[in-house]
Amino acid sequence: MLKTERHARILEHVSARGAIDVTELSRLLNVSGATIRRDLQHLSRLNLLRRTHGGAVQGSAGPELPVQHRTERSRPQKQAIARAAARLVPRGAVVGMTGGTTVTEIARVLAARGAVTIVTNAVNIAAETVPHHDVTLVVVGGYARTESYELVGPIAEKTLADHHTDITFLGVDGISAEHGCTTHDQLEAATDRAFAASSDRTVVVADHSKIGRATFARICSLKDVDHLVTDQAAPADALAAITGAGVAVTVV
Repeated sequence: MLKTERHARILEHVSARGAIDVTELSRLLNVSGATIRRDLQHLSRLNLLRRTHGGAVQGSAGPELPVQHRTERSRPQKQAIARAAARLVPRGAVVGMTGGTTVTEIARVLAARGAVTIVTNAVNIAAETVPHHDVTLVVVGGYARTESYELVGPIAEKTLADHHTDITFLGVDGISAEHGCTTHDQLEAATDRAFAASSDRTVVVADHSKIGRATFARICSLKDVDHLVTDQAAPADALAAITGAGVAVTVV
């Protein structure tokens, strides 16, 4: 397991349970206690958790992991989702892209494929695609979120209202038949909603950990979603409910 993935797993465990000890983390991640203690010290210096005697508790970052700690989590599944999602994009299309590690993988596939116009509010996607001469890049401005590298808020929403995209790839923190698409931040949810409203087709890309889950801020209901692309570890009952709500589902 890569160090970055191990750090993401530690943060997920601490976020889910509020607190965890070194012995349990060592057993869950199959590494030594000394390695776990070094990991906890590193994450504590970043204020992502707070060290305690024998373990750690949740820090000031809250339940949303910063994007750099999510990149390696389930990366093979995200890359498979990205390849399948990219096949939905016609040549020469105008593509909307919110932030998120899975959407970033799609941007890489499309940029390598050839001519495409990308409209995004994610500064990491912009930085990766701007060197590609075949990519026409439109960056939506706004307030920068440290956790997701996204530009959000009224400026972003106004810009999106003045543009049209053929297809938008929406990264979410949760999708379920009951609660629709959700994320952790209210401003991000509103900007994501503006992406969907300006597009002919909205495709949600989400690995199995997001399926059947709901987080704090609602982006949209499933009636605003045309397609979901996920991986085969997604819970079957949640996928069946999403399909029943009228969303086309691709499982890779």
